[in-house]
Amino acid sequence: MSESIEKVKCLIIGSGPAGYTAAIYAARANMFPVLYQGEQPGGQLTTTNDVENFPGYPDGITGPEMMIQLQKQAERFGTEVRDGWITKVDFSGEVHKVWVNDTKEIHCNTVIISTGATAMYLGLPSEQKYLNLGGGVSACAVCDGFFYRNQEVVIVGAGDSACEEAHYLSKLCKKVTMLVRRDEFRASQIMQARVKNTKNIEILYNTNTVEVLGDGQVVTGVKVKNNITGEVHDIPATGFFVAIGHKPNTDIFKDYLDLDPTGYIINVPGTSKTNVEGVFVSGDAADNVYRQAVTAAGTGCMAALDAERYLASIDSSFEVNTATNY
Repeated sequence: MSESIEKVKCLIIGSGPAGYTAAIYAARANMFPVLYQGEQPGGQLTTTNDVENFPGYPDGITGPEMMIQLQKQAERFGTEVRDGWITKVDFSGEVHKVWVNDTKEIHCNTVIISTGATAMYLGLPSEQKYLNLGGGVSACAVCDGFFYRNQEVVIVGAGDSACEEAHYLSKLCKKVTMLVRRDEFRASQIMQARVKNTKNIEILYNTNTVEVLGDGQVVTGVKVKNNITGEVHDIPATGFFVAIGHKPNTDIFKDYLDLDPTGYIINVPGTSKTNVEGVFVSGDAADNVYRQAVTAAGTGCMAALDAERYLASIDSSFEVNTATNY
């Protein structure tokens, strides 16, 4: 084996609540984890201004600040946090091989995948502007809906998730306008009925978003166009929600791990285990249902515990930490 190949006991791919939580547990269990942050250090939460639904922060916290704190906590116990991202893997043998930035090769006893999923957006310049400003564009109603209590919002989407998010927003907001690109939903009948029967949800079919309007700081409305008539008009709104899906960041694993039809990694129910021994998954890379910071953190803990027990099963000199309080 070449001296240039690094050996790592526990490699964590990706940061965010799942990756950093896995790192905290792995480091405290003497697994000497190495964590690569990926293309977006800190994950999706770094694009979120205010986080108010994560336990332990009574006054709330910004997404970037939370990620900095989690990173420091992981490093405090000995995690080596590195810049760069994993561009290639080979899980075909007993040794799990990964490549960093297409150059550096690492051989790992265990791998914890925490690469997350990326919310899909329309790609409009105005949408991206206010998303980056944190001024009214969101892809998570559960995360951000509270900030629009008693206000009017617009949501784009036609599937089950869009209907679920619209219905959630309807409990908080004065009015929810739902934009459906075609003349029908893609959602199940029961989800369609739910939004159609909600009084403060208005559904506009055959409607595309032209522009997200704002004052340079926050969203003030949405310009839309009817695909049939060509009519263009503005909808007053302080929030613009996009619910057109998420793409799990799992492409590099598809040749070795079992994925569902949309690309999420399939784990053994009740565990973080994948179909490859010694490879574990946490966070949104395997979660197409909840997609919350707190659930991601929980699965990060599971992955570290599963990895610790796996190491003990293959290395008699490695002892599992049996303490209940990690």
